[in-house]
This record gives sequence, C-alpha cells and structure tokens, in this order.
Amino acid sequence: MEIIHVSAECYPMAKAGGLGDVVGALPKYQNELGHIAKVVMPMYRTKFLYQNEWELVHEGGQALGSEWFKYSVIKEKTNKLGFDLYLVDINGKLDRERIYGYEDDTERFLCFQLAVCDWIGRWQHRPDIIHCHDHHTGLIPFMARHAYAFRYQLGSVPTVFTIHNGEYQGQFGWDKHYYLPAYDSWNWGLLDWDDAINPMASAIKCAWKVTTVSPSYMDELKHSANGLQDLFEYEKGKSIGIINGIDTAVWDPQTDGFIVKNYNNELVVQGKDKNKKELAAQFGLDAEKPLITFIGRLVGEKAADLLPDAIGQSIYQYQGKANFLILGSGDPEIENQLDQMKHRFKGYFNAYIGYNEGLSHLLYAGSDFLLMPSRVEPCGLNQLYALRYGTVPVVRNIGGLKDTVVDYGDPGGFGIKMEQSSVGDIAYSVGRAIDLYSNKPDLYNTMRGKMMTIDHGWDMSAKQYLQLYESLQPGQ
Repeated sequence: MEIIHVSAECYPMAKAGGLGDVVGALPKYQNELGHIAKVVMPMYRTKFLYQNEWELVHEGGQALGSEWFKYSVIKEKTNKLGFDLYLVDINGKLDRERIYGYEDDTERFLCFQLAVCDWIGRWQHRPDIIHCHDHHTGLIPFMARHAYAFRYQLGSVPTVFTIHNGEYQGQFGWDKHYYLPAYDSWNWGLLDWDDAINPMASAIKCAWKVTTVSPSYMDELKHSANGLQDLFEYEKGKSIGIINGIDTAVWDPQTDGFIVKNYNNELVVQGKDKNKKELAAQFGLDAEKPLITFIGRLVGEKAADLLPDAIGQSIYQYQGKANFLILGSGDPEIENQLDQMKHRFKGYFNAYIGYNEGLSHLLYAGSDFLLMPSRVEPCGLNQLYALRYGTVPVVRNIGGLKDTVVDYGDPGGFGIKMEQSSVGDIAYSVGRAIDLYSNKPDLYNTMRGKMMTIDHGWDMSAKQYLQLYESLQPGQ
C-alpha cells in the first residue's frame, strides 16, 4: 500500500509541536511494516534543507485566483529519515524560515495544497491513501473530490484527515472564495462553517475517515471544539481516535547522545541522578531536592499562564522543598514573568526561554517529575517521553493524558493526575510529588522502573492506521 502524508510539519525538517514529531515518525514505522509511506510538506528555509542533498522531481504551475504561481518539488536523496521526503517550493510563499505566523498564511497554505493536488494528480499511478494532517491540508479532501481540475485524477483516492489540534481551524472569509479551483457551486456547503470557509470543518465533512490523536480527545471534541462540536457529533460514525506513539529510536535513554549518563529501567536511579546533577550544576539548583520541570509552548492551551503563580505558591507553601525548571517559549508576557522569577526564586527556580532539542532530552533524563497541567491536550507526547525516561508525569486528566497516565493512587498507577487546570490543583499536585519523592522512596523508584517498560512505540499505532486504510480499499 502506498500512503502519501501531507503536512505543514515534519521533524527534523520543520517542527513547531507534536504534529512535526508524529509526521516525522509514523511513515517510518509504516514502511518498516512493509508499506510505502511518503511525506510531502512545504520547503521552508531551515537548517535541514541546507544540510542535505536533494533532487528535482517535478515542476508545475497553478492558479490562486487570478494569480498564476510556479512550484517545484524536490526529494531528499538518501532516504535518511526512513521514508521519502518531498518538499514543495513556491517562491514568495513557502520560502520562509518560520512555519507559521505570517499575514498571508491563508494564501501560503492554499498554494501548497493546490500544488500537492496538481502534482499527485499528474502521477502515472495513484496512491492508495492521501493522509492529510491538520487544517493546513484540510481543503485537499474537498479539492480531490469536487474541484474540476483534480476530481478525475484524485476523486477515487481515499482521504484520511487527522486532527492534531482542533482549536486551530484555518478559517477565512468568503471574500477569498475565488482562491479555490472551480467546483460545482451547489457544493459550497462542504466548505462552509459559521459563514466562513473552514478548512478543518471541510476536511471533517469530505475526508473518507477522520482521526484524532487519542480516543479521549475524540470524545471531548463532541463537547468542546472551538465551535465544531455539532459537526463532530454528526460525523462520529466515520471518526476514530488513535493514540500517538513515540519514536523509540530517537527517545531511548540507553542510547541518547544528548544526555550525560545512559541508563535502562534497572539502572534508573543511578542514571537519572547523574543527569539531574548535570542540570542542577547548569541551572544553579539543589540536586538533593525533587526536580519538577515543564517542557513546551508557553501558551494558555498548555496552562503555562498559571505556572508563575503555581510555582511561586508551591515554593512558599512547601518551604522550598522542590526545585522547578522550565524549557519553552511562547507568549512574551509569560516569558517575561518567568524571566523575572529567576532572580526572585534563585536556587529554587530557573528557566530556559527558547527551543533547545538537546536540553529537552537532558530534562527528561534528569527530572524527577514532568508537569503538564494542560487545558487542552489532544494526545501529548511529552508525558510519553517522560515515561520512557523514568520521569513521573504530573498531568491534568484530559485528552491523551487521560488515556496514557494512571494515578499512583489507583491500582497499577505510575503518575499524578489533577482534575482542573488551576493554581490550586497544580500546587496540590506538587505537594503529592514532594511527598512521593521524600516519604515513599521505594514506591517512587518502583514506579520509575515500571513506567520505563510501558510500550508507547509507534508499532501498535502504525498498525491501527494501516487497518483503517485497508478498510477503505476496494473489496474490503
């Protein structure tokens, strides 16, 4: 079976969040299971682009309204990622360093989707599946089925749409409808939601199957989906939640080149202590105290706005019995608050504002607890990395966190869960973490060894996606 993944992100070419990690791993595991999986994404100007060799495989052109644009497609030569990676280049649109955040993002990703449909439509054969990820590719299922320019070539190719984050839907006004290729006008309703063209809503309506990145998140979207709740309820018959996996070759404490001491589940105590001492030395913290970390985007969705008050309250309430370390970037106001806290709570708190892949690995290896008080968490990969490295996840009971973490107060538990994203709930959970670390060392170390043996690799998830694809094939 040949699967084409279309995405705005793919690690290590470009990544802003979990989407990049998923699209950078899932195709590799599908190939290892004997299928042909490829990735198509925009040609941003990133380090990976300049550090690798490419070959030109196609040149073409398409219309964005009255504007004609040329595009080219290049392919990474060595298959170093375990799958073929194709980049679509459009001068003036995709030739940027950043992935998102430009005023013309609507036009940029429309051009990308038009180019992808045009290119795949010109292949001598047809792929078995076109798998689209998030709203940046959400109009492909509609265009493949209904646009005059593409429906003859692509209308019979099954499309799967995966929602990594339902909060961001890519909607734009009907005043830009002329950007779209010609289609039968009575199909306009397949594009519309709440009087706007909504790529995510369109994909949910038009894709053959819809998936989310955890079963609980699929259920939650029927009640809270930034306005799409009724649509998710209506389309639940073709929708399924499949939990993400992690790339266990990249995230492996036994071989990880970013950490100072490699270890396995039997050497978890010694291994983590060495890495923790390195972090403590780098950031001026006490290696004898439990180290509680947060890794990720400093945005409201992750409840990062609660961290300054929650950490400050915890330091006072528990008389400095724990250290806190944050790695992330996002809202400038949150960044500024955390920066100021470095001086106020020196010796108890520190932060690295920015993105640092190597440091994130060291944090998973050296932390005792990972804090994830998210307001929204479709799947969450950080808690899976934490489990892999023997770091106890302290999470809100929501989305993929609900599906992957069991509170240590429950039978077989190995994490700490909170019900609400609030300063009080976070501080209370910090207290439970301190108590576990300080007063129940045997239970704590048993939990750490046990969690490292839980299999959250991609094999199972990749097989579930393949079963889904197979259900869409003729004769199935």
